[in-house]
Amino acid sequence: MSSATPWTLARRAERMNPSVIREILKVTEKPGIISFAGGLPSPQTFPVSAFAEACAEVLRNDGRAALQYASSEGHAQLREWVARQLPWAVDPAQVLITTGSQQGLDLVAKVLIDTGSRVLVETPTYLGALQAFTPMEPQFVGVASDAEGLDVDDLRRRASGARFLYALPNFQNPTGRSMSEARRAALVRAAAETGLPIVEDNPYGDLWFDAPPPAPLTARNPDGGLYLGSFSKILAPGLRLGYIVAPKAVYPKLLQAKQAADLHSPSFNQRLVSAVLKEGFLERHVPTIRALYASQCRAMLAALAREMAGLDVQWNTPDGGMFLWVRLPEGMDATALLPQAVARGVAFVPGAPFFTDAPDVRSLRLSFVTATVEQIDRGIAALAQAVREHLPSRAAATA
Repeated sequence: MSSATPWTLARRAERMNPSVIREILKVTEKPGIISFAGGLPSPQTFPVSAFAEACAEVLRNDGRAALQYASSEGHAQLREWVARQLPWAVDPAQVLITTGSQQGLDLVAKVLIDTGSRVLVETPTYLGALQAFTPMEPQFVGVASDAEGLDVDDLRRRASGARFLYALPNFQNPTGRSMSEARRAALVRAAAETGLPIVEDNPYGDLWFDAPPPAPLTARNPDGGLYLGSFSKILAPGLRLGYIVAPKAVYPKLLQAKQAADLHSPSFNQRLVSAVLKEGFLERHVPTIRALYASQCRAMLAALAREMAGLDVQWNTPDGGMFLWVRLPEGMDATALLPQAVARGVAFVPGAPFFTDAPDVRSLRLSFVTATVEQIDRGIAALAQAVREHLPSRAAATA
């Protein structure tokens, strides 16, 4: 029986779009594709045996509570752990456990954005944040950025009337860049002087290679910032656990939005993570992730230098994280190049979707953490060949 029931979608639903990255990942599922596209942590880093032991411990000692409904704020021991490990004085009552930091972005959008609110973002910025914020119908304003992060002078020009600034100071997604100490200090000073709140997203801050990044923005002005963190990159993304650290002026409304969204994040998962984190586990575990990612990053940088020689392709050198940023020769478009690269067995993410306006069509993001060194070598060689075949001069010569 067919139905003629008329469904009327909310206006905000029209602004919801599929993730460009998720759509590209469908292509990479084809056999033989070497993918530098996904922002996935390496499954080699997942501490499976530690979770197996913790799972048995939680079920044995606290099973009924772990399987029951729980408080919306989150498991007390996990909130206390978060507060202790942050480099400024945090009351556990300021910590809200979320179902991944992506939920944190969604809660921020619901609580802080009205239709037409000006939201400042880096150029480029994290696509998942744009997706989370967009249904609330903000006006995105891109702030000029360079290798050190946000241009503070441009921020001052654009800050008037803005609801908040969204920033990723450490090993940013998509570019892999980190904000310098001088830039952080100037940014926080400018935000305080202009009355601009900062939403600081830090999923990658523990993944440094040689030296930890400077202190968080929020540590410099706690009442002027919201801080988002995640367990996805240091433990496992399948747990879907993150957190928000919020000033007391904002926390109650974030909590109410959380209650409306899912009541609470999985109680069992929270207790599982609390059990794993005991006795300094991360101090032993995270250095192994850093070492693996640093070696893969070096391999990709070496492959780029070798294979892209003479092609006028530019890239940066990240100090940590999971990504690096590439610019193709003048006249090329990364989105147009992608099908040709996939035909040669390699995938990447075009950079244009990470911009709120005036996209850099020559840019693309490469993730180095889920490929082996041998795959990195073959994949970058294939990408270089695709670039050679589609250089504007060659295309003109064969037209």
